[in-house]
Amino acid sequence: MKLLVTGGTGFLGTHLVPRLVAAGHEVRIIGRSRPKGPGFETVEYVPGDLKDRDAVRRALEGVHALYHLAGLVSFQDKDARRMYELHVDATRELLHDVREAGLQRVILASTSGAIAVSKEERVGTEEDDYPIEVVGRWPYYLSKIYEEKLTLEYCRQHKIPLVVLNPSLLMGPGDDRLSSTWTVMKFLQGEIPAMPGGGISVVDVRDLADAFVNALTRGELYGRHLMGVNLSMWDFFQRLERLTGVSAPRLKLPPKVNVFGAKVLEQVAKWRGVKPTLDPQEVDIGEHWFWLDSGKAEHELGFRARDIHETLQDTVNYLYTRMAPGNLPGTKGRLANLREGT
Repeated sequence: MKLLVTGGTGFLGTHLVPRLVAAGHEVRIIGRSRPKGPGFETVEYVPGDLKDRDAVRRALEGVHALYHLAGLVSFQDKDARRMYELHVDATRELLHDVREAGLQRVILASTSGAIAVSKEERVGTEEDDYPIEVVGRWPYYLSKIYEEKLTLEYCRQHKIPLVVLNPSLLMGPGDDRLSSTWTVMKFLQGEIPAMPGGGISVVDVRDLADAFVNALTRGELYGRHLMGVNLSMWDFFQRLERLTGVSAPRLKLPPKVNVFGAKVLEQVAKWRGVKPTLDPQEVDIGEHWFWLDSGKAEHELGFRARDIHETLQDTVNYLYTRMAPGNLPGTKGRLANLREGT
């Protein structure tokens, strides 16, 4: 098939596109920069972004199916308008062009945060309603909910086959922009002062890419598919401590105190003219539960999660390659051993 991928140079895209090419598909991407690296040699490139309607229409010419991965991940209020414009406004216009082009299938990369988020410890499923009351103060998740809702409604109305995938926090190698693995990077740099009290769900980007390939021919039409491995925040950071030798946060505070402290540190950082190490919104999110049930994705898409130890180890190894030598935690010997998987 001839496929168009938006966001093809992002964290997920750099794993998905080579898999699609290897499966024999013709792949085209639209973006601001030409893709590089293994698996991208034969990929057709259309310069532009989703706001450029002419570029989008050119990119859709002759295409059978669309992977819509393009997005912006930010937990700062100043980026709220940009995220809404990309996730909602640009997606709405893209769908109009998809309808005109007569595509046979659309695969949307949504997020588990559009479904499985709770103030209390619980496991979310695809049957859950949108948690707008919980995520209403977090622009990223709110804009992704609007994107998912409008895509489902539009595609149902116009009979465009659609499959929605809802991955949790992406981990693994290759996150050049730190769009998902920033939590681990902050841990390595000692920038998480207190243990969050919630629960996290993570998914290996390589396992996710396999599921996205399968979504071209599998998956419930107009259905959502959650994917991830559940961990308490305590377990998540303890695993990272055992892998790296970097101490997990020892301080445990009530959620409201944790968030208030982050706000105080943010104001101090602004007063000093420096960037705060943690945004209060990030701290607030860490006090919630993102646990989910991957059973549907396993059945419908053949999703299989590898051992979480492998995922976290490969994430850490990759992030070490991005850190300046002087900022590496532990000794060079410890780093060498970790890279060898010991």
